[in-house]
Amino acid sequence: MQNNEIAALINRVAIGDRKAFAALYSATSPKLFSICLRILKDRADAEEALQEIYVRVWQRSRTFAVDTGSPLAWLAAIARNHAIDILRARKPVAEDLDDAYDLADDGILNPEQQVAMADEGRRIDNCMQELDSVHAGAVRRAYVEGLSYLELAEELKVPLNTVRTWLRRSLLKLRECMQR
Repeated sequence: MQNNEIAALINRVAIGDRKAFAALYSATSPKLFSICLRILKDRADAEEALQEIYVRVWQRSRTFAVDTGSPLAWLAAIARNHAIDILRARKPVAEDLDDAYDLADDGILNPEQQVAMADEGRRIDNCMQELDSVHAGAVRRAYVEGLSYLELAEELKVPLNTVRTWLRRSLLKLRECMQR
């Protein structure tokens, strides 16, 4: 199925067309399932995630803008972000408490490392202040708080590609600042 046909289906879904939704599912579910399976590495989890993804597609189809990019890329981003969210929500569970106690605590820093980390943190804060406040906030939300690009775009009410551009340019500015 061509991109323009998928885009037309998404637009019909946006107005509540159930037949278009069924056609969209038939045309795109194999691709989205493979994305989920690759990330989650479990068939049952991928199948469950796929169902949740299409609920999101039904709910968010009105936010799709044909001129901002490929409809398949939009769907793939929803699938990828949802699968990653599932992975993030999983918490590692120790099989045995004794095993958990035997783990080495590599997180303890000596005083010299603590000073170096604090200095590095101050440098990063200073460089973040050189960014526009909206861009700095987007960097924090994406890379500290773990929001996906799509979630940021929805929160900031800007196109997805705008968020990508902001973050890419901001990271380049931060790298340049840190190298000074």
